[in-house]
Amino acid sequence: QVQLVESGGGSVQAGGSLRLSCAASLTYYSAGWFRQAPGKEREGVAVISRDSITTYADSVKGRFTISKDNAKNILYLQMNSLKAEDTAMYICAAVSIATSVRGPLFNTYKYWGQGTQVTVSS
Repeated sequence: QVQLVESGGGSVQAGGSLRLSCAASLTYYSAGWFRQAPGKEREGVAVISRDSITTYADSVKGRFTISKDNAKNILYLQMNSLKAEDTAMYICAAVSIATSVRGPLFNTYKYWGQGTQVTVSS
């Protein structure tokens, strides 16, 4: 059974940084980070393809960086210059099984983690 386990969340002041990790029991090919704030729909934050091509939501471009270490089966999300509006549950996903005409951030993923909470205070 495939498991994805996120870590690295926490509370930070605006302008601060956090690095999220997602350890997997499979080799990362396509993978991504998503987030969901209370009362809002889940949204794609950053995705990385099999060939390590990255795509970011406009709201995090220039501040967040997604990367993967296939040797260790770990997916990362480096988050800098955090804002209060970044507060959400961050969830990692792996193995894109369906592409979306709306772009990579809307692809369908087969495996999902439980999430790690990020809270940014202003």
